[in-house]
Amino acid sequence: MEFADVARELLLVAPADFVRERTARQRAVRGDDRALATRIGGLRKPAPAAWVVDLLAHEGALDEAVALGPTIRQTQADADPDAIRQLRRQRSAVVAALAETGADRAADAGHPVTPAVLEQVRATVEAAMADPHAGAAVRSGLLVRPLESAGFDTVDLDGALADPDAVPEAWSGSGAEPVPIASARSARKPSRASRPAKPSQPKTESKPNSEPEPEPRVDPAAERRAAREAESLARTESRDADAALDAAETDLERAEDHRADLERQLADATAEVERATRARDDAEAASDRAREILRAAQRHRRDVGR
Repeated sequence: MEFADVARELLLVAPADFVRERTARQRAVRGDDRALATRIGGLRKPAPAAWVVDLLAHEGALDEAVALGPTIRQTQADADPDAIRQLRRQRSAVVAALAETGADRAADAGHPVTPAVLEQVRATVEAAMADPHAGAAVRSGLLVRPLESAGFDTVDLDGALADPDAVPEAWSGSGAEPVPIASARSARKPSRASRPAKPSQPKTESKPNSEPEPEPRVDPAAERRAAREAESLARTESRDADAALDAAETDLERAEDHRADLERQLADATAEVERATRARDDAEAASDRAREILRAAQRHRRDVGR
C-alpha cells in the first residue's frame, strides 16, 4: 500500500481520534514495511479546517469549486465588471454551500467545528479557486492545514500536504497565473481611520510662522511585506506547535502502551508467584506427610526388632 493511500484514510479520522488511529495503523504495517510505518508515524494531525476540506474532497464535493477557478481568473483578466459581479455571486454561493456541507459532515462524524474553523474552510475553498496549484492540493484529500489567497501572491502550499510527491499538480499545475477575483483587496491603501493612533504628546507652544510637521508617509507595499512576514512567522510557529503536540501525543500513547505492557507483565508475574507459592505449600505439605510416614515406618521396624 502507498503512503498517500494510508494518509488519505487517516486524514478522514476525526482529529480527536487521529493519534490513536495513526499509531494503530503504524503498528499494523511495521512487521511488513518498516519504511512505510516510519512515514505513517510522522504523519501530521490535520488542522480542523483541513480535516473538513479533506472530508469534502473525499466526496468529490470540491470539483465544482475548483472547476470554476479558470473562469474566475479569465474573467478577472478580461476586466468585465458585469461578469465579475456575477461570478462573485456564484463564487459566494458555492463557497457558502461547501462550508455548510463541511459543517454537516463534521457534525455527523461527532466533531462539530466552530465558526472560526468554517471561516478557514471558506478561505481554503477560495484559495482553490484563485490558484490552480491550490485547487489540485485541496482536491487531493491530503491537506493538513488550511490555505489562504492574498492579493496577487500565489497560495503558500509549503507544508500543506501530507505527501507532496503524490500531488505533482500542486507544484507544476497548468502554469496558469493565479489571479484572485478580489485582487483590489491587496492594493487597497489603508485609510487614515485604520492607522494606529499616535500616542499623545505634551503640548508645546507653536512658534510663529512655523510650518506643521509633515505626517509620516505610509508605504502600502512595505506594510504588506511586513504583514506577510508576520503571517509566515505565525504559520511557522503554528506548524512547530502542531508538530510538538503530535510528538507529545505520540509519546503519551507509547508511554501508556508501555505502562499497559508493564501492568500485564506484573499481572503475569503476580500470577506466577501465586502459582509458585501454592506449589511450594503443596510440596511442603507432601514433605511433612512423607516425613511422618518415615517416622512411623522407623517406629514399626524398631518394634518388630524387639
